[in-house]
Amino acid sequence: MTRHETPPQPAPSRMTEFQGHPLVVAVTEKPEPLVVLTAASLARATGADALYLAFADPSRYVDEELPDGSVRHHSIDSDLGDELWPDRERRIIHWVSEAMSGSETPWHFRYLAGRADRALTHLARAVDAAAFVVGTQTRPHRRARDFVAQSLSMQLAHRQHRPVLVVPLVVVDWHAPAPWE
Repeated sequence: MTRHETPPQPAPSRMTEFQGHPLVVAVTEKPEPLVVLTAASLARATGADALYLAFADPSRYVDEELPDGSVRHHSIDSDLGDELWPDRERRIIHWVSEAMSGSETPWHFRYLAGRADRALTHLARAVDAAAFVVGTQTRPHRRARDFVAQSLSMQLAHRQHRPVLVVPLVVVDWHAPAPWE
């Protein structure tokens, strides 16, 4: 696709049924239980066959995208080496295992690299996911432009065709000023 071509747009023909298809769940380095539990509940309610929980590491770049949605990746900074990410991956998997304990929904973990929206879109394509589940950001934004630029849910909603379920993690009382105002 050249720079001036219109990307394929959402359409009924591009829709993936929930029944029998997985959900892709974005997790952070310190995953929020509410995001994972909401995704597991949605999977049960819709008949999704699995959850693909994924962390996208912005300090790494993709060397090769594999057919199962995983990637081979390397550190952006060659001086740092490659010894830090396996510990991070183990910590996230341990946490996800605890959060999913007792759930009958099958799940898989993918350690991805680069921009989260691109990495998650690749994973969703690879596993033929029906939708994404992401949490809201927990740190405040001072400007609307910052929110739009940094919001994973906004990036996903505008750059691919699958639905995005956004799980609120911080709310502001209607009568109180926002913490960032």
